Amino acid sequence: MAPPGTSSTSNTTLMVNMHGNDSPRRRSVLGPPSLFSSSQRNSDAGFEGLEGLTSSSLDDIGTTIADLDFYYGLVKRQLLRYQSCTTGLFPDNSSDTTVGCVRSSIYAGMALWSLCQAYKRIDDDRGKTYELGQTCVLCLRGILSCWMRQSKRLEAFKSQQTPTHALHCKFHLNTGEDIYDVKDYDHLQIDVVSLYLLFLVQSLSSGLQVIYTMDEVHFIQNLVYYVERAYRTPDFGMWERGTVYNNRTREVNASSIGLAKAALEAINGCNLFGDKGASWSVVYVDIDAHNRNRSIFETLLPRESDTKFVDAALLPTISFPGFATHDQVLYEAAKLNVVKNLAGTYGFKRFSRDGFGTVLEDPNKRFYEDGKVQEFDHVECEWPMFFAFMVIDGVFKNNNAQVDKYQDLMRKRLAYNDKGDPVLPKYFYVPHSAMEDERANPGSQHRVASNDGSCNNDLHIWGQSMLIISDLLTSHLLSVHELDPIRRHLPSYSRPKLDSRYSAFERGGGGENVTSANDLVVQVVMIAESMRLQAVLQTYGIQTQTPSEIEPVQIWSQWEMVKVYQHLGRNEHLKLKGRPKRPIGSLGTSKVYRLSGQTILCYPLIFSHSDFYLAHDMALLTADIKSELQFVSRCWRLSGRPTVAILITENNMRDPQFPVMLEFLSQLRTGSVDNVKVRLGRLQNLIATSCLEHLDFLHNVDLGTPLDVECFKQLHNDHIGYQALTDIPKQRPIVEDKRDFKSEFENSSTSDILAALLGSFHLYGSIQMLGIILKREGPNFMVGDMSVTHRLDILNRKAGSVRNWAAVRYSSSLLGQMADSITPFVTQILANGKQVTVGTIGEDFTLFSKPLTPDEIKIAIYTKVQPYNVIAAVLQQELIVYCGKLIVTNPELFAGILKVRMGWVLLALDLYRSMIERSPEPIENCSPSSLRRLLRMVLEESKKYQLTFKKHLRPQEEPSDSPSKSPPCMTIFQIRQINGCLTRVPERFYSNLWDVLSRSPGGFIIGHVLIPQQPTLTNMKRTDFSFAHLIETALNTFRQPEYKQLVVELFCVLTAFLRRNPEIEYVGKFCTDTLISEAIEMFKKDQDIPVDETMIFFNAPVVTTSGYLARAIVNNVLRGSILTQSRLNVPDHSCPVQ
Repeated sequence: MAPPGTSSTSNTTLMVNMHGNDSPRRRSVLGPPSLFSSSQRNSDAGFEGLEGLTSSSLDDIGTTIADLDFYYGLVKRQLLRYQSCTTGLFPDNSSDTTVGCVRSSIYAGMALWSLCQAYKRIDDDRGKTYELGQTCVLCLRGILSCWMRQSKRLEAFKSQQTPTHALHCKFHLNTGEDIYDVKDYDHLQIDVVSLYLLFLVQSLSSGLQVIYTMDEVHFIQNLVYYVERAYRTPDFGMWERGTVYNNRTREVNASSIGLAKAALEAINGCNLFGDKGASWSVVYVDIDAHNRNRSIFETLLPRESDTKFVDAALLPTISFPGFATHDQVLYEAAKLNVVKNLAGTYGFKRFSRDGFGTVLEDPNKRFYEDGKVQEFDHVECEWPMFFAFMVIDGVFKNNNAQVDKYQDLMRKRLAYNDKGDPVLPKYFYVPHSAMEDERANPGSQHRVASNDGSCNNDLHIWGQSMLIISDLLTSHLLSVHELDPIRRHLPSYSRPKLDSRYSAFERGGGGENVTSANDLVVQVVMIAESMRLQAVLQTYGIQTQTPSEIEPVQIWSQWEMVKVYQHLGRNEHLKLKGRPKRPIGSLGTSKVYRLSGQTILCYPLIFSHSDFYLAHDMALLTADIKSELQFVSRCWRLSGRPTVAILITENNMRDPQFPVMLEFLSQLRTGSVDNVKVRLGRLQNLIATSCLEHLDFLHNVDLGTPLDVECFKQLHNDHIGYQALTDIPKQRPIVEDKRDFKSEFENSSTSDILAALLGSFHLYGSIQMLGIILKREGPNFMVGDMSVTHRLDILNRKAGSVRNWAAVRYSSSLLGQMADSITPFVTQILANGKQVTVGTIGEDFTLFSKPLTPDEIKIAIYTKVQPYNVIAAVLQQELIVYCGKLIVTNPELFAGILKVRMGWVLLALDLYRSMIERSPEPIENCSPSSLRRLLRMVLEESKKYQLTFKKHLRPQEEPSDSPSKSPPCMTIFQIRQINGCLTRVPERFYSNLWDVLSRSPGGFIIGHVLIPQQPTLTNMKRTDFSFAHLIETALNTFRQPEYKQLVVELFCVLTAFLRRNPEIEYVGKFCTDTLISEAIEMFKKDQDIPVDETMIFFNAPVVTTSGYLARAIVNNVLRGSILTQSRLNVPDHSCPVQ
């Protein structure tokens, strides 16, 4: 429908080109004002003074003014008239006079600000630039005012990221008061706060003054803390519904993490008072939190979440306004995924199986019942506002074909109100009459525009805002640099360099700047605790500095810097306590800090004193330092070079494994360690090229008593002492007999145990006896002159000093100790698409499917593991730490593993040791460093020796950096055991199994677990992780790992069989136990094997077992199948079964 008084071709007329006559001209969707009748132009104050002007009689400036005034009138009529005069908020739909929506308000503010930016080109704008700018300020300050009233929520959220403490996203439109309780609305939407921070920085960079007081500065700093943990905070996402099932379940969303990453990059070092602001109005960002968001966001792409394979929310994340990634490969993959799966002729679907707005959704029910989402497949509503996002993306990418394509599509969906103004409907839905035809042939049916957000008095504010912004760009009234003054659309290394005292993102990563990581030099400063240690190291050619030699620079632990940062954002008026007490990561400790006239060098967390026993293993510390250097080299994004302090103490020197550290320190002198370029030098010579961070927020804080900061002190010796390492007395390990005191004294009386304990010199036995007393009498029971826990703590320290690993592990578990900073390692595993379980095989376990707090992890370990195996409680913590580190550097080692089950991994390590060693000691006697090496060997071996349908094992090429140069030859049975423990499956195993289930109406039985065809296929798509987790959970009901692996092989054979016989559909139930039993019986009969010799089958080559499994399948199919053409077109995915 064309607007009244205009021709049908009005929308195809070219707008004025503001970039010169030689630039390509684009078509405007809305049309220039000259195409409207004079009566329409005179009807709005936005066109005053333009009567009688036509495009042929105006010069370029006059035309530009007329075009801008057209958009000014449009903004007046479609946006500003619905802005609350008291709060500055906008509703979601213009007909709503009660509820103000934060998200819609931000996008409306963007539209107002965009037109304000466009008007800045004109000298005589008649005050419109200022008016538009102030309405934008009113909007931003209104949102800020609403949130500041909820400062208690914000403070609580910093420690507990739960929906109860989330900032609200809906407020009363006119009063700014809370309007929906957390029980009535899901407010936890991290992307909204991130979007606000991002737009705030953009508007401040354009010259608007939004922040007025230091109270507001402190609150914005706390908003940064709010979004910093987006990587580990499941939220309800951009569409406020959580998972695809809309059952009020939260999940980690790539769009939320991506916008948080973008906001952190934008606001880092931003002065909220503008160019005239003081140094204490600057916002600081935790570079390590940013890096975690970046790495996890890039890992999730192109998916949105576990339940959403694709989501249109990724468009504003990877393009305007977020520009969260500049890795071209990731950008193209995510964009293609969205366009391919969600784009239609009426708009974009929000995500697959989205029921919002469809005629099938019950508007009176807030949540869906199980299986409901299947009804919405292929009939989801299409939202035309995403055409505007694609137009804007095309402009930024200079992709004219994309701009033209989506302008044409958007133009077809425009409606016009009674004033002739263009209206972009909120969404288009499939009517009842066309529902079945649309399901049968998606995209073939006519859709109807929604009632809300589409008529005269009910505009969709978000959509109209995006329409105006996109049209300002395509009509050349607004340039990309005016829409993005902080140059978010450019890679960080291409943005203008700012003359700032604060750290800034200047290095690219991944696809941003491939050469930066290779060229980066990590500066290393070696600090010796004493002159005596320095002299010993110097005899080996290793140059170090003592704390006195680097004065006046001070050396701090990162925990001391945490005390300083607690003052950042602290505000007594708002009851905000500043930065949460979180450790500063490896990137943060690689800066050199200046505060209150002092220069500070922080040493990494791995050198901090720890009560956990891992600190006693020097070989593990050496490996951690290497990992630290690799991590910093790979993840550094700031200007200046990272500076890593290596702290060497005399306790290190007395360690029996100190020669391992010595070899590493000598390697640093070569300038390269594990392909990391390093520069070893004196701190005074390295500061000039370091990354300096000025902590100016401490201008009014006394660094004395209130902070209680302790510098690293030099150890002074009475004599120089040792000349070489051979002169230094070493701590010798204690060798004890292997008695099990727990079973020996478990049934004895407490008095008998006390008598034996006080007369015992057996370290491990004393700890075991204390464990019995602790369980019976409690932690405060007195043993001699001290409590049980106090005596345990003393023995724990002694066991650590003499490297009695079994004893120190046992006592650490009894004391309930936890590995330092275990939560980030769990999160890292989850971010790589895996889940984690802790527990005891055959007893109980806890699944970590989302990031947890340290307390939650501790409760899980000490309730699901320790009651059944005391030492396993700390061994599984070790494995979490090692897996978390390995999955970052070598994610390929975890290929095919869906859940990292720590109990099963521990069993795999034990089995592997029994394969490669004769009479190995219990695994608890292994040092932490050897356990870490063992874990890597097991992961490499299980992946390298794949079971194929050839006659022999065919090992893959071994990585050059593998620690196992000559791997032992394992039998097929042993390989089945290891892979069964890890539940490692072939590529596309779970999606292939979904296809098998689609052709098996009776479903299949895995052990004792029935997987029915319905409602499984109804509730889950083949791309859903939930289906894969369902199968994996069923597989892990088997106690024998080799049997579990044989079930995996059985399903591979079944997949190949059904693919090669598309005419077969099995109406019975595939039972794994029945099929495997039949295969074994046929094998024993053919090979003339005794009935009780079952294990021979598990050691047979795969080519043999697969033949018998196939025969068992054929026999069952012949007994229970029907010959029919499969209704489902099974994709031809590759399968290792040939």
